[in-house]
Amino acid sequence: MAEVLVLVDHVDGAVRKPTLELLTLARRIGDPVAVALGVGAEATASVLGEHGAVKVLTADAAEFGDYLVVPKVDALQAAFDAVSPVAVLVVSSAEGKEIAARLALRVGSGIITDATDLEADAKGPIATQAAFAASYTTRSRVSKGVPVITVKPNSAPVEPAAAAGTVQALSVSFSEGARGTKVTGRTPRESTGRPELTEAAIVVSGGRGVNGAENFPLIEALADSLGAAVGASRAAVDAGWYPHTSQVGQTGKSVSPQLYIASGISGAIQHRAGMQTSKTIVAINKDAEAPIFDLVDYGVVGDLFTVVPQLTDEIITRKG
Repeated sequence: MAEVLVLVDHVDGAVRKPTLELLTLARRIGDPVAVALGVGAEATASVLGEHGAVKVLTADAAEFGDYLVVPKVDALQAAFDAVSPVAVLVVSSAEGKEIAARLALRVGSGIITDATDLEADAKGPIATQAAFAASYTTRSRVSKGVPVITVKPNSAPVEPAAAAGTVQALSVSFSEGARGTKVTGRTPRESTGRPELTEAAIVVSGGRGVNGAENFPLIEALADSLGAAVGASRAAVDAGWYPHTSQVGQTGKSVSPQLYIASGISGAIQHRAGMQTSKTIVAINKDAEAPIFDLVDYGVVGDLFTVVPQLTDEIITRKG
């Protein structure tokens, strides 16, 4: 069976959930061959094999940690040349999309970004995407070369499927540009104990209706009761009520969770662009005419200061 390259997103050998989702999608179109780079690369093999990787190509070098992007592109190109895959799948993160674009340019292939689904086809894999602020759904395939596709987190289930997971060392020759941009320092991100926003299965977001940073603990309490990530609209972020790293929308982060709860968010097109592919959407807003209600699966017309605490209490009671 044809092989599909999957670039592994991991932290010191701990494989992140979006990569396991990629393996599920890769199995639809071929045999997944994982490419794990950097510190802990070999430690990923067990988990990757349990989720369908027939081979795990590994490489570790100082360049992967000391320099940005290009060393990983060099390695992925080396894997591409060694495997001759029918497709390359990468997680649709900021770094992932840059790596994918650079690889596609190098190998003369078309690229599809932010796919939300993949299906096999005799002429090449077909990717589903959301377009024009998620107002339309498109199905497309690459018409030139081997398709390079980035896939949004939460686009597929994690489905274990035992495979060999054979570890093979990947020989990488770094290009002249590999050392062009050096990492001069790192600051650990303060942990909130909540899931990463773009990877979370549930996201609870607050907007202008929260009416101040002092009220965001209401949103956080609901999120914590559900084991969810916390998001915010641009209005809330611009007002300084919540960090920019939590902004959901066209100029923020794009999320696609199983459940998205919007509290006090009117539903401007810029916000919808970042969350409209969520599987189930719930809105809480006291304005019955708010545009968000045109989008939702379930809507609650009411004051969030009344509804959210009651919802939180009910969830805690049922869980406990």
